[in-house]
Amino acid sequence: MIRPDPKNDIPEGTAQAVMVYRIHFTIQDLARTRVAEAPMPLHELELAARAVQSRSEPARLDDWRRRVRAQLSAQARMVLALMPAVGPSPGFLSPAKAGAVEELLDLVRGTPRERVRTSLREAAHHHPSLPAWTRRLADDASLFAELCTGLGHLHASLLAPYWTQFTEHLAADRALRMQHLLDGGVEQLLTQTNPRWMQWKAPVLEIRMINGADRDLYLEGEGFLLIPSMFCTRAVVTDGRPVSVSYPADQDRRPRELTTPAAVSGHAHSPGVSTLLGRTRTVVLTTIAEHHGCSTKELAARAGIALASASEHATVLREAGLIRSLRHRNSVLHSLTPLGLALLNTPVGG
Repeated sequence: MIRPDPKNDIPEGTAQAVMVYRIHFTIQDLARTRVAEAPMPLHELELAARAVQSRSEPARLDDWRRRVRAQLSAQARMVLALMPAVGPSPGFLSPAKAGAVEELLDLVRGTPRERVRTSLREAAHHHPSLPAWTRRLADDASLFAELCTGLGHLHASLLAPYWTQFTEHLAADRALRMQHLLDGGVEQLLTQTNPRWMQWKAPVLEIRMINGADRDLYLEGEGFLLIPSMFCTRAVVTDGRPVSVSYPADQDRRPRELTTPAAVSGHAHSPGVSTLLGRTRTVVLTTIAEHHGCSTKELAARAGIALASASEHATVLREAGLIRSLRHRNSVLHSLTPLGLALLNTPVGG
């Protein structure tokens, strides 16, 4: 399936026809409307890939663009050829799913070749100038593997160094949307999430699309998902199941520029901690220190590891007395013990 054109980065001053995407809700859809619980790395990567090739938000993004463009490998540039600044892109490259990046990359690697072939055929219809190598992509296993390698490289350059900063901001945005839901129900949620580009006219959500699709979409009881994004500047409709719309995360609190955060913010620790625990387990312990009471699912998303791996590392840390875990309903919530805090705060040579 080809993704609808988000038209996020139309150059200012360009005359464009404004069209409307009308999403029709039933009572069941309203009951199943929700905000994404965790960041979706490859979905966000597609939006970042578009942003790095555009001129939008120069004050916030130009320094970031200069840094990441200098790091792009040849394989990463292959991916950019399929994710233009403006226009549709093949949906198999950017599944709207939460999880560890490696797991999502494996999902892309396992895409059925017929789906790859169909998506590229549709992309070529919209972009006749696609590189010649794309015609071989579905049938050439080594070429497809190179593209998937490029997808990993692109994530490492565009998102990975900033992921802690992003997850913090996206979590804050989700808390804001949940407050809207508590204060005024789904109506307030849909009205205030992205008022410049989305208008709620019960039972229809109208989304303005610059030179994009003008159509009616019926949810048919399968629900609706809102996805906050650091790179989305308008509204991006993903016509899957459930239908989702990406929107700019709370712009009033959005960082004015993207800066590479320290590897572990707020809890500098001796290199000996990593030697003792191992790099991944140190990241898990630090994540719990910075996000007191986080669930195992949230821990996995913030640490960038699989859910099973997060659960395993948390078990080891708990048995060592470095964290405590409490069950709350269907979740297990983790927090640091005094011993865990003392270990993280051990000075170099201490």
